[in-house]
Amino acid sequence: MLSEKKAIITGASRGIGKAIALLFAENGADLIVGGTNASLLDALCDEVHAMGRQCFPCAGDVADPETAVRLVALAEEQFQKIDVLVNNAGINDRTPTLELTHEAWKRVLDINLNGTFYVSQAVLKHMAAHGGGSIVNMSSTASKTAKSNAAVSYGASKAAVNAMTRQWALEFAPYQIRVNAVCPGPVLTDMSSQWTEEYRSNVAKSIPLGRVGAPEEVAALTLFLASDQASFITGQTINVNGGSYME
Repeated sequence: MLSEKKAIITGASRGIGKAIALLFAENGADLIVGGTNASLLDALCDEVHAMGRQCFPCAGDVADPETAVRLVALAEEQFQKIDVLVNNAGINDRTPTLELTHEAWKRVLDINLNGTFYVSQAVLKHMAAHGGGSIVNMSSTASKTAKSNAAVSYGASKAAVNAMTRQWALEFAPYQIRVNAVCPGPVLTDMSSQWTEEYRSNVAKSIPLGRVGAPEEVAALTLFLASDQASFITGQTINVNGGSYME
């Protein structure tokens, strides 16, 4: 589905990001993978190389605009083009509003919102000059409905990502750039590893399909949106949540 495509994936060292990277490579893509843990990125690249695809790590914090510059420079150096960007890097916070410090509020927005903007801005400039591409932003159903176990900063940051997704889809459609967002519900990742077994069971019971999602299920939707099979889809924020939130 991504034969010979060149992709940048942020937050790729674990969880959903790693699942996306491996599925993209399995479907023919060569990768630039970003994250804050250099050793995990190196290990991921080893897995991708074993699949016969190219993979180059770029360690850095997306909250720093310089990281976006380095990601795009590495892609241009190694591949001379960028076909796909997946903005997966993100953090969560479960602190109640009255206990949320200014520093914690700013950190969530710096990574989830500003980081998505910095990397996208750099990649959009490249894609607009090279014939188009596809961007997939990782959002959340917390962007669309209140969650009792999520801080206001998380939902606010992801709602802003949805707004950027729609704006960029409109603004860059003349350049043949498609921009969509994936909105996962409860998924078994590092973010959910802090759950107690009782809480995990209760979450599963609250989902119509009766279970929590897997990173690979989010990766499958991301692959579709990144591919040419989704060539007439742009500006959408698509839920993958077992029916826990329906539109």
